[in-house]
Amino acid sequence: MPYAIVTVPVAPMRASAAHRSEMVSQLLWGSCVEILSTTADGWAEIRNQYDNYTGWASLSHLETIDTALYEAPASHFTPSWANLVKMNGIPMHVPYGCPVKQYAGKSAQWGDISVSFEEPLSGILSHQPVDTTALKAAAFQFLNTAYLWGGVSVFGVDCSGFTQHVFRLFGIPLLRDAYLQATQGQLVDFLQQARLGDLAFFDNDEGRITHVGILLSEQEIIHSAGKVRIDPIDNQGITNKDTGLRTHRLRIIKRFF
Repeated sequence: MPYAIVTVPVAPMRASAAHRSEMVSQLLWGSCVEILSTTADGWAEIRNQYDNYTGWASLSHLETIDTALYEAPASHFTPSWANLVKMNGIPMHVPYGCPVKQYAGKSAQWGDISVSFEEPLSGILSHQPVDTTALKAAAFQFLNTAYLWGGVSVFGVDCSGFTQHVFRLFGIPLLRDAYLQATQGQLVDFLQQARLGDLAFFDNDEGRITHVGILLSEQEIIHSAGKVRIDPIDNQGITNKDTGLRTHRLRIIKRFF
């Protein structure tokens, strides 16, 4: 099947081939996808290269690429909350953390698209060892970003999109949804053993994992709930620091580095 790259700042992935359909996830500018099928009215059924998540995207948000570019690793990412780039000389702003392939000298070539950058990009770091100070700074880029179901960017993000995005910048691949991420990593037995960068997972009354956040310590967590915020956590779960209400019930803690 053909491959494509995302050419808009943030492309919605939908449950079906319609703009009114539920947004199940998003694709950042520079992300690559496999096109599984297309419709006559301009939709593509796609598989996200990064996490194998599937959905529907508008063909107007994609540019067909060759296998070599699709298989090339993303070596860099956009470093600012909003970044000025040019595609074939046309300016646009893209969000923090967009993956960039074939970057060299503040430019990249994506098939017929020449990409140039206003500022140097940051390199995607190896996951061993992780600079926890840098990871915390990356997470803090999202502070006060509004919660958005299916969102993955600083323009709007859900809980698992937030954790996936931050960890991706450090070479740690996470699956897309919270319950899938909970199957990864190594179990941490007790909250008191947690350290900066561990992920805490929370369940609902049916026992299903429905929420995830990044632990800053055994007493604080940064997570997307209403907005990306920092709240206290204890063995029972998260308490909203503004209202004092218990909001999420702790299920498990996982370590990834």
